[in-house]
Amino acid sequence: MRTWYSTDQEAIDGAFGAFFAAESPIEAVRAAAPTGFDPRLWSSLTAMGGAGMALPEPRGGGAGLADLAVVARQLGRHLAPVPLIEHSVACRLLAAAESESGTDLEALLGALAAGETIASLTLRPVAGGRAQLVPAGAVAGAVVGFDGADLVLDLSEPPAETVANTADLPLADRDLTGAAVIASGPEAARLWGVARAEWQALMAAACVGLAARAIEIGVDYVMGRRQFGVPVGSFQAVQHGLADAAVRTEGGRLLAHRAAWALDAGRPDGRRLAAMALVFCAEAARFAADRSLQYHGGYGYSAEYDVQLYYRRAAGWPLQIGEPAGLVAELADIDLGPRAAAGS
Repeated sequence: MRTWYSTDQEAIDGAFGAFFAAESPIEAVRAAAPTGFDPRLWSSLTAMGGAGMALPEPRGGGAGLADLAVVARQLGRHLAPVPLIEHSVACRLLAAAESESGTDLEALLGALAAGETIASLTLRPVAGGRAQLVPAGAVAGAVVGFDGADLVLDLSEPPAETVANTADLPLADRDLTGAAVIASGPEAARLWGVARAEWQALMAAACVGLAARAIEIGVDYVMGRRQFGVPVGSFQAVQHGLADAAVRTEGGRLLAHRAAWALDAGRPDGRRLAAMALVFCAEAARFAADRSLQYHGGYGYSAEYDVQLYYRRAAGWPLQIGEPAGLVAELADIDLGPRAAAGS
């Protein structure tokens, strides 16, 4: 496995880093609250090819999961208010379902590639025909869910309101009653499991980007803020906290990159690495944002300071898939088998 980007990935990193810096400044992030979605940014991203890059090459895409992780890291760094992670994973899932089951999804995949329709997936099994807290559920025109033993596709209009949340995400509950079945049985479970793992890997990469930028914000502040005639950043306790955050973030970068690579390669440890990456990177992002906010003093909690935006998203982004304890239990199930989760 490469520990850093290939030449092509470096080009992707530079292109999307410049794109998000120009098109998703912090003012745009603030303006998108509380819905967490910027239609203008989505249109610009679509024009750049971002909406369709996760689809197979014949469909106009061709980017692997490791390439998408590069983009996700830049999205996290800039807190870009677009559901590119969910859309990309759902695109890959739908393309795989079409290939495996023979379901004709040509028209839908075309709309997804053009950015005309936003896709998402449920990260929890559907219960009673209802999916709760669907990522991008308030803006997605296509939602893929796992209901019983079926993989289902809902193309109904998204609800008018989001579920209020601290991270300003376009979350919504969706009624999947009557959704079309696109795969069933073990194959449906496998496709959904792979998609969840891919979401975990990409969200882990986004958390790495968030953490890195939170550290930079903290460093800039403590080098400019003075107490007792010296910069706050000269205090050893502050230096140690930021250094600890940087070490965790770099470790998370390596783990997220490895998880994406393993899933891309179809390795049997891919799902395990994806769960590990999200657990570790989510904690690294929370730690980095917490240190940075703390070193801002009381100002860090003020709405006019940018660090609170990072702090709230570091807390809220990973919760879309469930509580941290649930992720750890899921990882234990992968490592030790389901009986371990039951205390056997």
